[in-house]
Amino acid sequence: MAKRGRSGGRNSIRAVAGVVHVPAGSRQSGPVEGVYYIDTGDCELVADQDNSTGWLLKINGVMSSHIDLADPLFLDFEYMRWMAALVESRWPPSDASSAKLRGLHLGGGACSMARYFAAAYPDARQVVVELDGKLAEYVRNWFDLPKAPLLRIRVGEARAVTETLTANTREFIIRDVFAGAHTPRPLTTTEFNRHVKRVLAPGGLYLANSGDAPDLRNAREDAATIAAAFRHTVIIADPAMLKGRRYGNMVMAGSDEPIVDDPQLRRRLLGGAVPAHLWDDAQVRAFAAGSPVRHDPPAPPSTAP
Repeated sequence: MAKRGRSGGRNSIRAVAGVVHVPAGSRQSGPVEGVYYIDTGDCELVADQDNSTGWLLKINGVMSSHIDLADPLFLDFEYMRWMAALVESRWPPSDASSAKLRGLHLGGGACSMARYFAAAYPDARQVVVELDGKLAEYVRNWFDLPKAPLLRIRVGEARAVTETLTANTREFIIRDVFAGAHTPRPLTTTEFNRHVKRVLAPGGLYLANSGDAPDLRNAREDAATIAAAFRHTVIIADPAMLKGRRYGNMVMAGSDEPIVDDPQLRRRLLGGAVPAHLWDDAQVRAFAAGSPVRHDPPAPPSTAP
């Protein structure tokens, strides 16, 4: 689930009249408007009327991603800009020690974030985990993605893949997985967060796109679970979302190293089309107070004699 950062929001996206369903075996050298059958349903490519080199991707009717073919450093969705700002505040692209970042993206879509970091950190190594193999194939064909080993797309279920990864092998992990409007529960539990912590290198950063309705129940539980797993947390969101006035996205982050709350980061967050506020660890824990920490369901009793 994603909300665009421009003033026009979702209503600025042109409806496609008379869209033709494109056969699953079709290949194009670049993106072509249409509805495409994928393993989990269908996806729709829509040309961005506000940007001659922009494309929007919808998956099963839900807005998923935006790509600017001419500028990989352009992120149209505000929550992605917030994630980029947070990662770059910890690992400035201008710092030589940041050059070989290792990133894991749980949830692929159009690979907008991976494409951004590949441009910001040309020597980075990234893996994108995408459940839908046909979608991954289309995205590779449509968009200008770096090749392996700089950017690999691994087809699989995000939690199952995370559980197989080697410890201490990623500087950052981004969770951006949705089934409809919600993140699948197995990707929101304490047990899953333990796997994330295991895979993160010392000083690593976990970022999660948490979507919710105005009651913020899901966001509070998500925050409580992340805060229980990590020593330091932050939340980034626009004021209306933080006050429970609209449906939208929060970026939550956890780390066992302090997440620097510097004025430059706050200025960057306030400078976008949708200005955002940053809540520090104390504010996150106050927001989550009283909400249950999520756990995997108990294993079924053994039927062995």
